[in-house]
Amino acid sequence: MKRNNERKEHMTRMKKTVTGLVAMGLAVGIGVAGDANKITVDGSTTVGPIAKAFAEYYMGKHAGVDITVSESGSGNGAKSLLNAACDVATMSRPMKNSEKKAAQDAGILAIERIVAMDGMAIVVHPSNPTANLTIAQIRDIYSGKIRNWKDLGGPDKAIVVISRDTNSGTYESFQTLVMKGEKQGGKVEYVGSNGAIRQRVMSTESAIGYVGLAFTEGVKAVTVNGIAVSAETVTSKEYPISRPLYMYTNGRPKEGTALYDFVNLSDTAEGKKIIEDTGFVPLK
Repeated sequence: MKRNNERKEHMTRMKKTVTGLVAMGLAVGIGVAGDANKITVDGSTTVGPIAKAFAEYYMGKHAGVDITVSESGSGNGAKSLLNAACDVATMSRPMKNSEKKAAQDAGILAIERIVAMDGMAIVVHPSNPTANLTIAQIRDIYSGKIRNWKDLGGPDKAIVVISRDTNSGTYESFQTLVMKGEKQGGKVEYVGSNGAIRQRVMSTESAIGYVGLAFTEGVKAVTVNGIAVSAETVTSKEYPISRPLYMYTNGRPKEGTALYDFVNLSDTAEGKKIIEDTGFVPLK
């Protein structure tokens, strides 16, 4: 009887250990649902097109694999990884030290992988005659110091300033690379995605916004400090608002698993072509 009880206690401890490993994501290569053939991706709306294209390509090659991609924002991607709600957190900015500490405290080993490069395009309505803005001018527009296009040689129209929401990695990158820590003004409109900025600028003649390189269709990207945003200027680092795009996993995925193949797809010829086709810049 005693031996049976000990055996039951041992099995219970084993079940709890396995459950804990899966829940914390320590069984790398196994999805959050405990299935090696299911991958959950969450995070950046900028990296979203790459992740979706990767998922479509990979599932097309591996019929038994199921990959779901959500776009809740970079900050929420980090939270999802922390809460073992996703296998891959896509982010358009690096993890903050506070996020890394929270992950460490939760037993999550956040492994960073740069999958592509991006140039943040400053976009205006196609009818806007403005062709170039300096970083200082963009900062003054977003801080509220410049409020009318006539102050920049354009028409006498109030500038409608569109920004990403503060949970966005694109917002964080813009704050770092353009605003230099200066706060955005009180009349700035905040929206939830690159696509939302593009639509707002497309429909508003006096609007300005910033989007990832893959989201410039239908709007006009001005040059910044005299440099046009392109794959070439992002690669050469001439374009002043360039940034890496990231995927984070809990630990290093086990080689040979679907998760390993997925996050390493950016290193392959097929993955680089997918990145180019989605409008971003593959790593050289």
